Amino acid sequence: MSISDSSGRSDQIGRAIALTLLTIGVFGVQDAVSKGLVQIYSPFQITMMRYWGFAVFALILVARQAPLRQALRSRSPRLQILRGVLLIVDIWFFALALQTVPLGELQAIVIVYPLLVTLFAIPVLGEKVGVFRFGAVGVGFVGALIIMRPGGVPLDWGVGFALASASAYAFYLVITRKVAAVDSAATSMTYTALVGLVLSTGIGIFFWEPMGWGDFLLVVVIMITTCAGHGVMIFALAMAPASVLQPFNYFSLPWAIVLSIVVFGHWIDTISLLGAGIIVAAGLVVMARERVKKVPVVNEAVLPARE
Repeated sequence: MSISDSSGRSDQIGRAIALTLLTIGVFGVQDAVSKGLVQIYSPFQITMMRYWGFAVFALILVARQAPLRQALRSRSPRLQILRGVLLIVDIWFFALALQTVPLGELQAIVIVYPLLVTLFAIPVLGEKVGVFRFGAVGVGFVGALIIMRPGGVPLDWGVGFALASASAYAFYLVITRKVAAVDSAATSMTYTALVGLVLSTGIGIFFWEPMGWGDFLLVVVIMITTCAGHGVMIFALAMAPASVLQPFNYFSLPWAIVLSIVVFGHWIDTISLLGAGIIVAAGLVVMARERVKKVPVVNEAVLPARE
């Protein structure tokens, strides 16, 4: 490779990292807006309206590449449907957790999902996990226990919803790895959009409450940030591998803490911050080991973000 080629590649990776950070910033704003709305409206209604925007974006994107009828042809339709169910369940649980758990602490809890991916990949994908990675996962969960210690985050249903959200999302990512071997990205995105659209609308319609124009505009902001975030991330992934960009997704934690302070006036306590740091460190260690072993890492930002 020539020097100019190497320099060009570095520039591309640098731009991809910048776009990844921008995407996470956009999704953080989306979470902050969602937290305000779920204090007034049902999380199921907000999720339903958010999915309307995402489904339109995803289906238009797929239709530009191939006919939707062709994209619906899957070699593993049951797994594809399961993926769609897991993702909408994840978003429901995350939205429910937003009602009671501060944004910073919530992001610190759900960020354990890469560690859960490591565990779920053992029975689902048949991956072998050595003592080193098991140790890192264990340390990460210690960090989560520090955050949920007595005197830390109140142990209510919100914490349970946060853990359920992380578990559903981790299982979703593992299934995504499995279907990626037999189906195209267009097929996976189509099933994600349609299954989520049907489920979110089928449940959300029963929780419908009339909205004022101000709140409706905030929902539009959520729709726009969802589409913009995924669009920017697609550009980022065209410039650099997902395994290179994945560690930068941990930027979502400090960004959530900043938004929690600025928007809601809530400061995360020092001990909880220490627990979050332990989780991040353990996750980065697990990712590093996966990269060395050349195990594909799914980048969550290219998929529908939590809300």
